[in-house]
Amino acid sequence: MSEVEDLFADNPQRRTTAPQPAATKPAAPSGAPSSYTAADIEVLEGLEPVRRRPGMYIGGTDANALHHLFAEVIDNCMDEAIAGHASRIEVNFGADGYLTVTDNGRGIPVEKHPKFPTQSTLEIIMTTLHAGGKFDSKAYETSGGLHGVGISVVNALSDDLIIEVARDQQLFRQIYSRGKPMSDVESVGRVNNRRGTTVRFHPDAQIFGDSAKFSAQRLFRMTRAKAYLFGGVELRWSCDEELATDEVPARATFHYPDGLRDFMTTRIEGETRIVDEIFSGRAGKPGTQGAVEWAIAWSLGDGFVSSYCNTVPTPDGGTHETGLRGALLRGLKSYAELTKNKAATILTADDVFAHCNAMLSVFIREPEFVGQTKDKLASGEAARIVENAMRDAFDHWLAASPNQAGKLLDWAVERAEERLRRRKEKEIDRASATRKLRLPGKLADCTQGAAQGAELFIVEGDSAGGSAKQARDRKSQAVLPLRGKILNVAGASREKMAANQLISDLIQALGCGTRDRYREDDLRYDKIIIMTDADVDGAHIASLLITFFFQEMPQLIDGGHLFLAMPPLYRLSQGGKTLYARDDAHKSELMATEFTGKSKVDMTRFKGLGEMPFAHLRETTMSTRSRTLLQVKIKEDLEGTRSTVDRLMGTKPEARFDFIQENAAFVTDLDI
Repeated sequence: MSEVEDLFADNPQRRTTAPQPAATKPAAPSGAPSSYTAADIEVLEGLEPVRRRPGMYIGGTDANALHHLFAEVIDNCMDEAIAGHASRIEVNFGADGYLTVTDNGRGIPVEKHPKFPTQSTLEIIMTTLHAGGKFDSKAYETSGGLHGVGISVVNALSDDLIIEVARDQQLFRQIYSRGKPMSDVESVGRVNNRRGTTVRFHPDAQIFGDSAKFSAQRLFRMTRAKAYLFGGVELRWSCDEELATDEVPARATFHYPDGLRDFMTTRIEGETRIVDEIFSGRAGKPGTQGAVEWAIAWSLGDGFVSSYCNTVPTPDGGTHETGLRGALLRGLKSYAELTKNKAATILTADDVFAHCNAMLSVFIREPEFVGQTKDKLASGEAARIVENAMRDAFDHWLAASPNQAGKLLDWAVERAEERLRRRKEKEIDRASATRKLRLPGKLADCTQGAAQGAELFIVEGDSAGGSAKQARDRKSQAVLPLRGKILNVAGASREKMAANQLISDLIQALGCGTRDRYREDDLRYDKIIIMTDADVDGAHIASLLITFFFQEMPQLIDGGHLFLAMPPLYRLSQGGKTLYARDDAHKSELMATEFTGKSKVDMTRFKGLGEMPFAHLRETTMSTRSRTLLQVKIKEDLEGTRSTVDRLMGTKPEARFDFIQENAAFVTDLDI
């Protein structure tokens, strides 16, 4: 029976009589194969599938995939350490591009395999997919390797690989190239004080390209990370001297008995913490089913979550992170109920995770990952294991420190309230007959509907806002008070910016969108005027606002819409003559040139815009007939401008503050 006949064997109604030969055979389409026979079917053997389709096994052939080879090798060493058979792992990176990884574990078996009596077990493991000791829990209670493909994939994608095994006081060696053995498993002598496995390999340029090379910095960080994940192992790093840098030493030893807590302490050093204490702990023993370790801190930094399963990093998260989020949310809500804080009912896991730095490591038997590269954990039991392990510990941590718990709860509730406010906000358009305009509550808008000729004054604080609202021309001038210093966007994440209410209000008031969504036609004002106090603090706030516009709305600056107001610092009067001075130097100049005679000059120093009578503010700063404005422009050297902004507005406030103190009083034109 043919294949076609067999398809319809159970459905007689679909059968037809055998087709009769056609008078003429239709011509095959141009370029189409003339036949499709058994000879067209390929059967890939051994490690050929890996070399044909490396992306199926390591995710591609880019830099991430290249470094995945190292991850596969060192994960095997970590499995030995976690199982209690190795205490030391050594990593050496040479200038020749070779990477060597050694452990002092049991060593891969080299004797003949019972199922294949003519082959060494070592060669089977190195040349056969799905061959290994991790399919059951006899050799390893938990492990990062699951499918028996890791080391064989490394072998397949290396143009040169040498493996040495020290077992039973004998040293064995075998050499491979592109997955094929170049020698037998040979005994090369007796060793008395050595055991374990050494893998030395060089990535194949045919797979990764001639320019693909390991990064010493990345290898160094990956090595150090493994030491944090298991305090019972010592990792030794070394590289050739010409590869060493300030960030990558030629020699280093890592051993962290406190594991993830040590890492967290180092990682958030120098950051302002929302709560002082790090919430850390362990449940179970690494290498056993259901072990969990965690370290969590809340700070004003960007926040991060790094999770691992059986020491394998899971950058895309997974079910273990779901358990972590559930434990923290339920724990904080329970504490709120205990303290009768009804506002916590609106909390979600995202609110609790705002500015959260979290390290999570789980050990489970036979975990399920999404894909061979193990970027995401899919084991359903992981969520339950993590939540059960952390929930009681988090409850105790909160109860033991009420002050810290209160700070954390208040912070999370504040994030939740901001989230709800943002949800209610809608896209801003100019008022129309069919849609009512919604604007930030503190904005005092102008009455005219057209953007042409309309001005928005951005002022610092409600007090200055009150004076500006009285001094303005209501028809064409709007006032938006900002409470406190605006966020420094130069070093802020998109999430942090989205959570900032001042920035949200400003974007909403302008109505034109940001970055690639900026729309000139939707800008609600012709002039955006930054009006701050005439002192160093005012200059600082102005610099933060200019940085915001430069990063988020450079088109607004290019369009000539951004200006700085020039409010005076002094009011000088003598008789019927009154003048205003911008600063101390201007005051001295006016005193020497404009005021004569011996009569006293009355001098008033304005503490800030909020202390200035609105009539004076109108006359000196807001009236289009008598004010002075500085237009903000971007230099033609855009890259140089970006470098300056990064240097002065980046993560080092000292350079920024010194620059403002030295230059704020002497600005006559602003051209960034």
